[in-house]
Amino acid sequence: MIYGIGTDIVKISRIERSIARTEGFIEKVFTADEIAYCEQKAYPAQHFAANFAVKEAFIKAFGISIAPGMKFHDFELLHHEDGRPYIELHAETKNIFIKKGLKNLFVSISHDADYSVAFIVIEKE
Repeated sequence: MIYGIGTDIVKISRIERSIARTEGFIEKVFTADEIAYCEQKAYPAQHFAANFAVKEAFIKAFGISIAPGMKFHDFELLHHEDGRPYIELHAETKNIFIKKGLKNLFVSISHDADYSVAFIVIEKE
C-alpha cells in the first residue's frame, strides 16, 4: 500500500547561487558521499540541485517536516553500481520510518539544463 508520494523541482541556478553565497551550505545539507558524488560530475550544481530535490520530495512523501532530531544528513541519496538512485536512512529518520511501519522507498530523478526534479514513493507494510 502506498503511504506517501512527494515531488519537488529545483532551479539549478538557485542552488548554484546558494553554494556560491552561503558558506557551509553544501556541508549543512549534503553528506560526504553525496558531496563526493556531485563534485565528480562535469556540472556539479545540476547534481546538487537534483539531490536537494530528492530531500524535499522525501520530506513530502514522509508526511512530516524535519521532526525534532531529524537532519538533512539522515536521508542520503546514493546510487547502485548500475546508476539507479536510492535513499539510505540514518539516525532519527530511520527510527521514525520503522516506527511508522514503512517498508519500501522508491526514488526517481531527472534534470535538464535549467531544472532538476525528483519523485518519491513510500510504501507501508
